[in-house]
Amino acid sequence: MLFHKEKVQFSNTAKLPTKYGVFNIVSLKSEQDSKEHLIVSMGDLRAKDDVLMRVHSECLTGDVFTSLKCDCGEQLEASLKLISEKKEGAVIYLKQEGRGIGLFNKVNAYALQDEGQDTIAANHSLGFDTDLRTFDIVAHVIDFLGVASIKLLTNNPEKINTISKSTGISTSVQPLRTEPNKYNIDYLTVKKEELNHAL
Repeated sequence: MLFHKEKVQFSNTAKLPTKYGVFNIVSLKSEQDSKEHLIVSMGDLRAKDDVLMRVHSECLTGDVFTSLKCDCGEQLEASLKLISEKKEGAVIYLKQEGRGIGLFNKVNAYALQDEGQDTIAANHSLGFDTDLRTFDIVAHVIDFLGVASIKLLTNNPEKINTISKSTGISTSVQPLRTEPNKYNIDYLTVKKEELNHAL
């Protein structure tokens, strides 16, 4: 889905004090869907090169409830910490839960995983593709922030390719390392072996 610039709205900028420091927060939305996204940034990023950027798809269970079934919450926290240490960077928080299938279906997928299916098979059993997420709106955030080039905080090669093509700016990568646990080791193995994540 492509988002036309004139149909993407940005809120005012506000301060967001966190345990990692004071960030700027902006919400954005497109007239083409009902999703409201967030930009959480630190520093003056205009015309800067190699700006640390995490494009993070919402994971309520991991980000808020500290689920051990995935590594999402840990990746988000690691990104905020890295940006805080550099005092420069941004997290783009996208409203596309469960690789785009939504919270309701994500919980249904969890139930299938409890029965032995892996994360990809569970999505397929529910009639969904492996990944329904889109990242086209990231190009509008790049324009809004005015960055010259970015360093993506990700292990996902598909995300790297998609964002690099859609934004048209130089994109380097800094992998995010997290410690596996007994609940997410199979999930991480699937991400590495079937989705080619750099784990």
